[in-house]
Amino acid sequence: MSARTSEQKTGDAEIVQMPKLEKSASESAPAPKKRNTRRILIMAAVPVIIAAVGGYFWLMGGRYQETDNAYVEQAKVSLSADVAGRILSVAVHENQPVQAGDVLFTLDPEPYRIALAQADAALATARVNVEQLKVAYGTAEAQLKAAQSTFAIRQAAFDRKNALVEGGNASDATLDDVKLALETARNAVTGAEQQVASAKAALTGKPDLAIDEHPAVRAAVAARDTAARNLDKTTVKAPADGVVSQVASLNAGQFIATGTTIASLIETNETWIEANFKETQLGALHEGMPVEIKIDAFPGVAFEGELQSIAAATGSEFALVPAQNATGNWVKVTQRIPVRIAVHPVEGKTLRAGMSAIVAVDTKPAG
Repeated sequence: MSARTSEQKTGDAEIVQMPKLEKSASESAPAPKKRNTRRILIMAAVPVIIAAVGGYFWLMGGRYQETDNAYVEQAKVSLSADVAGRILSVAVHENQPVQAGDVLFTLDPEPYRIALAQADAALATARVNVEQLKVAYGTAEAQLKAAQSTFAIRQAAFDRKNALVEGGNASDATLDDVKLALETARNAVTGAEQQVASAKAALTGKPDLAIDEHPAVRAAVAARDTAARNLDKTTVKAPADGVVSQVASLNAGQFIATGTTIASLIETNETWIEANFKETQLGALHEGMPVEIKIDAFPGVAFEGELQSIAAATGSEFALVPAQNATGNWVKVTQRIPVRIAVHPVEGKTLRAGMSAIVAVDTKPAG
């Protein structure tokens, strides 16, 4: 088998024409400069934004004094019984809203009813005793008048007898009997005067004193009032509007002592914010400034209020064991001052004691 080989001649290069590719319409048209325009806008906007932010901070800088060390506060009342006794019934349950005057629980009143009956009897006895003192004073006065009359008679008899003796018509011995009778009458007058004085003193020096104005009667009235009060205090009532807590441990038959805290009442008629500002922030604060309040429990809800008062001392000064900074290892710590802020209620939003808050005091209100 033979193959034909063609030899290429040197110097005879052949030029081959390649077909031209047609350009698409999109490539043939000039591309729009979108990217460049966007870049220019961004570069132009950045200085404007920076200037706006800087202007805002320049205008508003230092205007608001803010702290997140703030909490909702409500008055807390420790409930206790003024008298000791055994619980008869409990009229409320845990976290129940109550109104002022609502019955919370009652104690066994029987011992106090007996004490009131005894006080009533003692009062009646005191009044009778004063009546007797008045009668005794009247009797003493009558005896004094009788003694004075007897003394006058004895004095007249003595004077007659003495005149006879001095005239020589009677002996001195006949004068002894009338003289003794005169002395006896004089002593009777003295004794009657002492009886009147004693009876008058028993009536505090005022024979016409009203019975109920006598100290003994007034003491008996006070004892009776105390017994009546103790009986009334066997029914424990709510001192104010609020919500009762910690009553789950109260049970009928349980004995409680006088003054022992047995429950708590959170008063809901007044709510405020206690914000602890740094001492370095106080220079710009004073009473009456408006306050913006945010409560963590209600995100997105704006509460308003006003600064009511600033505490007279730091929180550490009210601690049971105040810090002692006399040692050599003292380190300066920025102190916090409690500030009371009145909060305006928002309908449908119930604030509860202890809730966390963020407050901002507007130190330069508009207008």
